Amino acid sequence: MTLVNVPVYLHSSLKHGILYEFQLGNNASAVARNICAALGEGAVVDRTCRDWFKRFREDNPRLTTRELSAMLGCNQSTIDRHLYEMGKVNKLEKWVPHQLTSDNIQQRITICNSLLSKRNLQRFLQQIVTGDEKWVLYVDHTRKHQWVNPEDFPEPEPENDLHSKKVMLSIWWDCEGIIYWEFLPPNATIDSKLYCPNLKVALQANRPERRKIRLFHDNAKPHVSKFSRQKLEEIGWEFLPHPPYLPDLASSDYHLFRSLHNHLVKKHFDDQAHLKSDLETYFLSLPEKFFEDSILDLPKGWECLVDNNGVYVVD
Repeated sequence: MTLVNVPVYLHSSLKHGILYEFQLGNNASAVARNICAALGEGAVVDRTCRDWFKRFREDNPRLTTRELSAMLGCNQSTIDRHLYEMGKVNKLEKWVPHQLTSDNIQQRITICNSLLSKRNLQRFLQQIVTGDEKWVLYVDHTRKHQWVNPEDFPEPEPENDLHSKKVMLSIWWDCEGIIYWEFLPPNATIDSKLYCPNLKVALQANRPERRKIRLFHDNAKPHVSKFSRQKLEEIGWEFLPHPPYLPDLASSDYHLFRSLHNHLVKKHFDDQAHLKSDLETYFLSLPEKFFEDSILDLPKGWECLVDNNGVYVVD
């Protein structure tokens, strides 16, 4: 077959035919032969088919059916039908914390492999202490769907005050439960000089029997500063590295704080004393298994990250 120049304009039905053959798994050369056999010599060339195959492979899954329609030159209903036939469904994308570089990905794999290599050490997981800081609102506004009759309006909800009162919660825990928590003074900022002494006093007061402490927390600056590392070494604690940009493996973020958020939904507190009393009751209500499960399941997350080649695992 004599090849002709790739046409500037390709009829929409021809693009549709190429897409259909692509979905069937045929290669570009076979598609060109099939189309020419049906429509006549020179109807399309294999180079055109290869170009369109490349575009199909590189297409962004975020393209709308309107954009696909414009690109392929066919109507949206045809696009919808073929996506359905291919088994595609439309899902809302999920946020991830950071655009990972190749270095970030390699660091995540290296650190998780390092942590996995220690999991069989005697009581390794039971010796882990973790914690973090979180803003807690006096009034938690959460909009919810309401089941109403078609002619009725949902009950109104006052708009959240952008400057609503809040307090910074600092909390530390292990597989046995909460070790220590406090509200920081207004305008106080967690830094290395505040972080280390408070943590040392709290652990000595609440876990005096602990012989070994392995500190596992995220990479916030006060947690990993040179001053913090020096102080931790002086008191004989092991600092476990945390994979970068990995909140889903930070137990406070994705376990304790998620549960706390669900507890506080729609609650209103007049002052800090009432908020503190509520949190004291809530923390005491959590069974030891709640904390134990989160710590003992950490290796599953490390394995999952390694198996996923260091990229985000979105549930």
